[in-house]
Amino acid sequence: MIITMKKGVPQQETEAVIKRITSLGLTVTEIEGTDFDVFGVVGNTTMLDDRQIAASPYVDHVQRVSAPYKLVNRVFHPEDTVVDVGGVKIGAGQPIAIMAGPCAIESRELTQQIAEKVKEAGATLFRGGAYKPRTSPYSFQGLESKGIRYMVEAREKYGMPIVSELMSADKLDEFVENVDLIQIGARNMQNFQLLKELGRIKTPILLKRGLSATIEEWLMSAEYIMAGGNENVILCERGIRTFEPYTRNTLDLSVVPIVKQRSHLPIVIDPSHATGNRKLVESMALAAIAAGADGLMIETHVDPPHASSDGAQSLYPEQLATLIEKGRAIAHVVGRDL
Repeated sequence: MIITMKKGVPQQETEAVIKRITSLGLTVTEIEGTDFDVFGVVGNTTMLDDRQIAASPYVDHVQRVSAPYKLVNRVFHPEDTVVDVGGVKIGAGQPIAIMAGPCAIESRELTQQIAEKVKEAGATLFRGGAYKPRTSPYSFQGLESKGIRYMVEAREKYGMPIVSELMSADKLDEFVENVDLIQIGARNMQNFQLLKELGRIKTPILLKRGLSATIEEWLMSAEYIMAGGNENVILCERGIRTFEPYTRNTLDLSVVPIVKQRSHLPIVIDPSHATGNRKLVESMALAAIAAGADGLMIETHVDPPHASSDGAQSLYPEQLATLIEKGRAIAHVVGRDL
């Protein structure tokens, strides 16, 4: 961090700034200039609040040299992280993971039927919502614990690790016991108390990007989980909210190379929620593979027109199979397996 002080600052004020910084175990190097005095701060500067320092009438400018996230940062962890989800390894150098299943778990019969079809199509993980965060309080809210139980039964029969969304910390024990990959949805990306709780477990976490979150805010949320001790974090881009009404959200595929440059964590793309339209899912999924994504999350249903949630963006199983077949060709070109 570089702190630029105004010229003519009283000595006691300068000493107070230095004392405050060094008390945190950081090292300060002073460079005296003609118009400004500059302090170079070295160490774990995440303990310093840029805005609080800049608020001083004696400070002209504060600039971070490195990103505020440390555990997520590739600079401090140059090797790619590979996360093991129930035996399916996700990350660079591993086959591209395909997470497929319904938006919402609706019944035992449908759960079994969809799990069988997505397995045949080539999916490696089974996703489904048991607890559903819905915009309207009158919409289907999910089967809750019963839905989790149906997914566990599908895992036992078809051998696919299961992915489901956790909405609150009070259900954490249930998810740790039953779910292989705990999804944290866009609305909870900055639920910091929940993120702290996730840091205390070892179950892998799929962290979705918030509706209007910057990449740095997203990575800082991952930092919360890792700072608690849980290093098994996978990022998931699901589109962000923009002025464009043609799609449900705007899929930001540029995050794949950006995240790969800045972080060692795996990244998955969810083109279903990004587009909201099954006609657009395949092309965006294939583009994500070409961009270097480590996995895809594809909503799939045997009867999308009658799905209780997000039927318009859900693929039929045969469409999923076609997508995966095309994806294999693209994955080969970029040096990956699928």
